[in-house]
Formats: sequence, structure tokens, C-alpha cells
Amino acid sequence: MTKITIARGDGIGPEIMDATLKILHAAGAELDIEEIEIGEKVYLRGNSAGIEPKAWDSLRRTKVFLKAPITTPQGGGFKSLNVTTRKVLGLYANVRPCVSYHPFVKTKHPVMDVVIIRENEEDLYGGIEHRQSEEVYQCLKLISRPGTEKIVRYAFEYAKAYGRKKVTCFTKDNIMKMTDGLFHRVFDEIGAEYPEIQKEHWIVDIGAAKLADTPEVFDVIVMPNLYGDILSDVAAQITGSVGLAGSANIGEGFAMFEAIHGSAPRIAGMNMANPSGLLLGAVQMLVHIGQQDVAGRIQNAWLKTLEDGIHTYDIFKEGVSTERRGTADFAQAVIDRLGKTPSLLKPVAFTNALSTFVNRPAARPAAKKELAGVDVFLQASGISPDDLAKAVSRASEHLLLQLQMITNRGTKVWPDGFPETFCTDHWRCRFKTGESMIGFPYQQVVKLLQQLNVANLDILKTENLYHFDGQPGYTAAQGQ
Repeated sequence: MTKITIARGDGIGPEIMDATLKILHAAGAELDIEEIEIGEKVYLRGNSAGIEPKAWDSLRRTKVFLKAPITTPQGGGFKSLNVTTRKVLGLYANVRPCVSYHPFVKTKHPVMDVVIIRENEEDLYGGIEHRQSEEVYQCLKLISRPGTEKIVRYAFEYAKAYGRKKVTCFTKDNIMKMTDGLFHRVFDEIGAEYPEIQKEHWIVDIGAAKLADTPEVFDVIVMPNLYGDILSDVAAQITGSVGLAGSANIGEGFAMFEAIHGSAPRIAGMNMANPSGLLLGAVQMLVHIGQQDVAGRIQNAWLKTLEDGIHTYDIFKEGVSTERRGTADFAQAVIDRLGKTPSLLKPVAFTNALSTFVNRPAARPAAKKELAGVDVFLQASGISPDDLAKAVSRASEHLLLQLQMITNRGTKVWPDGFPETFCTDHWRCRFKTGESMIGFPYQQVVKLLQQLNVANLDILKTENLYHFDGQPGYTAAQGQ
């Protein structure tokens, strides 16, 4: 028996969880179940994360979480429970198989079989946002080498375990040369360790277009968090229905499994909901805990149910479907087919090879880090770039650090800016030493900030400019 924690969630959650558990038990899954409450009721009791401390105790004890969809109340102050759980428990990999079930589920892509592996903890989902001025807000995009190494290696190990032939990386490193550039570079480095697997990289915009148009050219796709979040839903939808997609969130020693759809409150309690997404998430759970034979038995029975035309309302189609079933009766139809395999759809077989995979990035020697300058962000309204440059230069006169450049929203506006460039009240002033000296003491930055403050310039924040092993760790400005 394996201990797991379940949560029935909100909306249709209790119905599809009941259906899923009924199938799991009938198939012989050996589970010792603990139940916790999460979601809307917990939020409305005043817990901004939607989960109470005693629920965390269960998750830390069982280390396996099967979660039904929840409802997050409207309004500010409520955190995403999914994001919180992924980050607190270190669930770094989100795994979403996106498979077409043609001709039983309508799709324009009848041979699609793509697995999207999404980095799950960082990127813009770090949740570090600030309002910096009257007009400008920021969200920090954080990409780490260890985080990237973990997700990329997991993607290649997944491909290796399941006999997949190709791993594709999507980034936007033609624009975000440092953050997405790191992701691409690590992909190339780790990919070289898997010569038997094809590797390719796409810029995410054209890659997304290709995925939507010709998904059959892809196999396993690995992406940073935001791109993966968006495109895994797109991929699931073009298979025929988001409602058929399950999701695994994998960490070191912890894992969470779920459907990718929401709580659908409009049909809650009506015995209409399709339990397939949560069921396929539970199949991934069984594989994770070493009950892959039961997982295969369930998914093959589910495929046979689709083949027999027994469908819930969301995928029911005259001329293809033979019988429309509600949630509970659909679950019973799957149970009735346990031990059977599909004849047209491809039967599944699972491996638990990944259950013993230890994913810990190797330690790297520390780079030589030297201070090379500072970007000081100022708020100023109703001023031209030239006038701002004069005021800043006067304030920093006779200091080691001198004004080199001013940008507005990343575009250089001084020196040699264009009057046509639209500017807000948010300015970045780059200071470096006149002799391009690096490795000077931080006290020089402190002196600069003191002088700017004395001059009544409104300092919003600073970003230190460093060289690492002699290479700049910052980008130049966009512009002419």
C-alpha cells in the first residue's frame, strides 16, 4: 500500500474525484488515502493560500498528492494554490502528455502525440512584482542555471525512458539573450550527453505556430515556465479537448497529479463532468509510485471505452459516439472494460524507470565576480532626456562613476536619442567609470546614490552591473 493525499476540490471536483477513485480501486490500485480540504472554502475562511497548515502535514507525510480542480475567489489577496504547492514542495517539472484520440474525439491533428515538459518553479512565476512609479510596473523574470539544468535533464531522461526520438526546446533568446539565452545554452550542453536523441531549438513564437499547425513534427518539448503554461493548454486543446488532459508535477521526493482544466462550477452537481483529465493524472500518479501495471490496465480500459463510443457530453458527437454517459456511468463503463485493450487506438505500456532518477545539478566553480557599474532607476515626469541627463550629471560630478546612458522602457534615449521615442516617467541611468575600470568597491555606488538623493532625484531602485570571469553580466540597451 502506498500512502497518498487527495483533495476533492471545488465545483465538479468532488464528482470527478469520486469517479476516479472508484476506477482506481476497481483496477486494484494499492492506496492508503488521506484526505485534506483545499480551495474556495479555505480561502474564504481567511487563508490566502487556500490550504491550511495541517494539510501541509499530510502532503509532507505522504509526498504524493492527487488534486481535483479548485475555485480561487475573485479579488485581490488570493494566491494560486498550484503555484504555491509547486514552489513549496519543489515540484520543478510539469509533465503534460497531449495525445489525439482520432477518430473518436474530433481533432484537426489525428496523429498528435506530444509531451510538454515545463519548468515549474521560476521564470515570471517567481511572483516578484512591483509598482515602481506612477506609470510603470515590473515583473522580474528569473532563470537559474540549476533550475534549467533540472528541467532539461528531466526532459531528456523522460524521452530516454519512453523511447522518444526527439527533444525540442522553445525559448525567446533572440530578445531575452541572458535569461532565455541561458535556457537554450544549457539545453545544448545537456543535450550533448544524449547522442541517441535528436535535438532542436525553436524561437517560441514560430515554434508555437508550428505546434498549432503541425504538432506531429514534435515529440518532447521542454520550455521555461510561462511558455510551457500557455502552450501546454494550446496543445491539449488541439488534441480535441482540454478536458482529456492530465498533468504531473514532479519534484525530488514529492509529486502532485491533477487535471489541467478548472472547477467548472456551472455544471457542478449535475453528473455531467468528464472525469478523464483527473483519471489520466491519476494514471501518471500510479506510474510514479511504481504501480505502472495498474496504470496501464486503467488507461487501456479508458481507451477501449472511447473506442466503444461511450462518451460524456463534452466529446459526444452524433455518428461517432454510441452512448452519452454522465460522470458516474462513464466511470462504470471504464471499470467494465478493465482487462481489455483498444483495437484502433494505440495501447499503452508504462515504465517506472524515472522513479529512480536522481536529478541534482553538479556543483560548478564560482566565477570571479567584479563590480563594473550600476543602473539607477529614477522617476521623473515632464522632463526631456537631455534635461534629465544634465541634472544627473551635475549631481554626480567629480565622482568615480559617471553617467554613460539613459534608457526609457529599455530604449536608449540619451545620448543621441530620437525625439520621436515615447517616454514614461521611468528612467534607467547607467553609470560606469570613465576608465571602464572594474572591481571597484561598492562604496562608490553608495556615494553616487547619496549625491543623487541630495539633488532630490527620485531613486526607485538600483541594479549592480557585474562582470563574471571577465564577461559582462548585463545587456546593452535597445535602440539606435
